Amino acid sequence: MDKLVKQLSELNGPCGYEQNVAYFIRDYVQDKVEDVQVDAMGNVTARKKGNTPGPTTLLTAHMDEVGFIVKKIEDNGLLRFEKLGGHDDRILLAQPVKVLGTQKELDGVIGTMSAHFVKFDDPKKVRAHQKLYIDIGATTKEEALEMGVELGTPVTWATETKVIGKEDNQMIIGKALDDRAGCAVLLAVLNEIQGKDFAGEVIFLFTVQEEVGLRGAQVGINRLPEVDVAIAIDTTAVSDTPEETMDQTLHIGAGTGIKVMDFSLIVQKAMKDELKKIAKQKNIAYQMEVFPGIGTDGGAVALANEGIPTGVLSIPSRNAHSPVELVSMKDMAATKDLVEEFIFSLNETTRFTF
Repeated sequence: MDKLVKQLSELNGPCGYEQNVAYFIRDYVQDKVEDVQVDAMGNVTARKKGNTPGPTTLLTAHMDEVGFIVKKIEDNGLLRFEKLGGHDDRILLAQPVKVLGTQKELDGVIGTMSAHFVKFDDPKKVRAHQKLYIDIGATTKEEALEMGVELGTPVTWATETKVIGKEDNQMIIGKALDDRAGCAVLLAVLNEIQGKDFAGEVIFLFTVQEEVGLRGAQVGINRLPEVDVAIAIDTTAVSDTPEETMDQTLHIGAGTGIKVMDFSLIVQKAMKDELKKIAKQKNIAYQMEVFPGIGTDGGAVALANEGIPTGVLSIPSRNAHSPVELVSMKDMAATKDLVEEFIFSLNETTRFTF
C-alpha cells in the first residue's frame, strides 16, 4: 500500500482536472472487477460481485486535490491565480508548484518579496492569494502563452512524496494525501478481497470535485440506485500538535477514525456502532471522531436514494491542504482492515435500519 499511496500522491489532479488519477485508477482495477466505468463528470465506478446473496455496499473516496487555476497573465509573465478548494494563505509564499500547461507540466514558484524588504513592510501582514503570483520563468505575457499557459490552466503543489519515521512506524509526507490515501486504501481492499468469499456486491466509487462541494459524489451516487449501505474513506485533521487550539482528541498513529459527526453528516447510529463493534472484535486500532470543521463525500451519499446508511472512516492527517500532508501507514492499514472486515461481516439478512 505504501507504493500505491506514493504513486497516487504524485499524480497531479486538482479539482475539475482529475484525469491523471481517474485513468490510473481505471487501468489499475480493469482486470480485478466485473465492470469499470468513467462517467461524464469523471467519477470512476468499479463493481466487484461476491459469491453469495447480500447487500450492495458502496465504498467511496475522492480523487481530487486542492490546487489553483490561472486567472491572469501579467505583461511581465507572472501568473495571477485563484484557489481550487480550501487553502490557508499563510502557507502559500515561496512554495514550488506545477503548472499543468497545454504542452507539458511547468515548474514554478509562488513568489514572495526578498527578506531584505521586510524592514519596509509589515512583517505580520498576510497577503491574500489574489495579491500573490506564480513565477514560471517567463519574462513576458507572450512567453508564458508560448510555454502553454493560458487563462484556466490548473496548478498543483510540486512535492515529492517521502517516507519518514522508524521502519516499524512509517509516516508518509506528500501532497494530495487528502484523499489519495483513501483511494490507496480502497485499491488495497480490492486487492485483498480477490478470490475471497463475501456476500452481495461491492461498488468502488472514486469521485471528483469533493474539495469544492462534494460535487462528484452527488452525481456518482445518483447513478447507483441499488446501494444498501456505504462507507466513505477520507482523511481528517488531527488535534495532537502543540498549537493552543488543539484539543488532543484525534491522534496520528492511534488508528482509524470512526466518524460520529462532522458538518456534512451525523453518522447513523447503527453504522457507527457496527464499525466500532467490528474494530473491537478484530482488535483493529480505532478512535472516535467528532469534528465539525470538515465534510466528506459521506454527506452527499447519505442523502441520496431516499437515504443510505452511511459510515465514514477517517485517516488521521497533519498539515491538511498543504504541500506536506502527513499520514501514518499504521492508520491507513487499520482503515483498510476495518473496511475488509465490514465487507466480510455482511450477509443476506444484514440491515442497517434507523
